[in-house]
Amino acid sequence: MAKVFKVTPKRIKRSNGLVLTPNMSVIVTTQQHMTSPFNNGAKELKEVYMRIYGFDYQKACCQQADFTFEVLG
Repeated sequence: MAKVFKVTPKRIKRSNGLVLTPNMSVIVTTQQHMTSPFNNGAKELKEVYMRIYGFDYQKACCQQADFTFEVLG
């Protein structure tokens, strides 16, 4: 059973020529029932950011501490 999260960056982050801002919120649906969207190497989160914003999560050296998330369902 999947789980849905709303993920929001905490602050503006500039790294490796990429910019992440707090208005870049996304809705992430995980393939498995997880307690955090950062489990499983944040695979689904990386895909959503690349698809919606063209933002490379890994290249920007993002980590869980850069975001807040809430469970939607």
